Amino acid sequence: MHILVVEDDERVARLIERALVETGYRVDIAGDGVTGLAQAERGDYDIVILDVLLPRLDGVEVCRRLRGRAVRTPVLMLTARGAVEDRVRGLDAGADDYLVKPFALDELRARLRALQRRDAHAVEEAMTVGDLTLDPTRREVTRGGRRIELTEREFALLTLLMRRAGQVLDEAEIVEAVWGYDTDAVSNVVEVYIHYLRNKIDRGFPRPLIRTVRGVGYTIRE
Repeated sequence: MHILVVEDDERVARLIERALVETGYRVDIAGDGVTGLAQAERGDYDIVILDVLLPRLDGVEVCRRLRGRAVRTPVLMLTARGAVEDRVRGLDAGADDYLVKPFALDELRARLRALQRRDAHAVEEAMTVGDLTLDPTRREVTRGGRRIELTEREFALLTLLMRRAGQVLDEAEIVEAVWGYDTDAVSNVVEVYIHYLRNKIDRGFPRPLIRTVRGVGYTIRE
């Protein structure tokens, strides 16, 4: 099992690393939220261990962006004792489980085994808007039975829109979820990618699904 540990306390990170390596796991470490987000997106990890209190970008926001970008890797959130609000925010952002600091290493290993078993049987349901279907597990998009090929960023944008179908998302919210604060994206990047999606999703079909709400943002609906 390959695990990413996102923890800014080097002593804690190394303690976790040593315990997991001794168990037979491969471990990578990131010391801040921005680095952790980038590694979690690029790496082929089985589980991400994610501290809530991180520099540059907190763990809850990292988890929210991973889910917004269709990264379904199980996330174990590390929270401070008594920080009930952090636990609730983490679970609402898409974390699969949490562990309260300080914790026993045996409990950490047990939580990881449970997440591994749960993930082995988990299949995320496909989302449908009209005759458009997105299957996150297979990473497939079809409309009217015709398969549509999307780039990674187009897929992440469409996933965000379909997860919140019917809601209007403004450009700032979309940029945060799909590109992140650390993006070098140009100012009209959302408009450009909405245009790309429309060419692939709506062109050739009688009813457009991707809508512009002038002065507000974008949505997808029948």
